[in-house]
Amino acid sequence: MKSNRHREVLSEINVTPFVDVMLVLLVIFMVTAPLLQQGIDVNLPKAKGKDLPSEERITLVIKKEGRIYMNEYPVSIKEMRNKLEAISKLNPNVFLKADRGVPYGYVVEVIGEIKDSGIEKLGIVTEPKIDIK
Repeated sequence: MKSNRHREVLSEINVTPFVDVMLVLLVIFMVTAPLLQQGIDVNLPKAKGKDLPSEERITLVIKKEGRIYMNEYPVSIKEMRNKLEAISKLNPNVFLKADRGVPYGYVVEVIGEIKDSGIEKLGIVTEPKIDIK
């Protein structure tokens, strides 16, 4: 005699492999995220101001020792000026980050070289100042 049992379809999804994969990806992203932030460590002064737009720009960094970096590549003042003269026709935005330990006279000298190279848009980058009331 044949059994007339009604068979139900099991429609539950086993999420254990999915959770395992997600946890592995989470660990990978947590380990690699700090490595993605590259740059030159500079102790910027604090000042009030607005955030910078996230557009393509040239960043000049003056380290405490007086070394100049142009988009993370070390350059001399003469090399910096030559490169800026070559691209000044494109009228790019140039942002200057100077360590707070750099002498004021040296920063002004670099700014003078930037302006003499034909750059019209120069921004000076600082850290935001936090007002505690």
